[in-house]
Amino acid sequence: QVHLVESGGGLVQPGGSLKLSCSASGRTLRSYAIGWRRQAPGKQRESVAGVTIGGDTKVWDSVKGRFTISRDTAKNQVYLQMDNLKPEDTAVYYCCAGTFVAGNFIVTKGRTDYCGQGTQVTVSS
Repeated sequence: QVHLVESGGGLVQPGGSLKLSCSASGRTLRSYAIGWRRQAPGKQRESVAGVTIGGDTKVWDSVKGRFTISRDTAKNQVYLQMDNLKPEDTAVYYCCAGTFVAGNFIVTKGRTDYCGQGTQVTVSS
């Protein structure tokens, strides 16, 4: 069973940094790619970074050069380091299990999407 829990969100000033953590259950990291997705008010959810089962990473253009994804399989953790944050980065950030198809991250669905509950990131002065 897939269980994902995000942490590390908060309020930060523009130009600041935050590091989000995603704690995954059991063999999740060995069975699924993990993606960080975000949803800003009034906007659709979008992917920002992902890591494959084999450890290859992808960062989407909207945050490239500012966000970095990494993982620690021994600790069942996936991280999102966010630097030089901008007000437009304000969103709820979700950690999701899924797969990459043609460069796109597709969330796996059971009864619900395989995503955590999300953590709020607010970038404001």
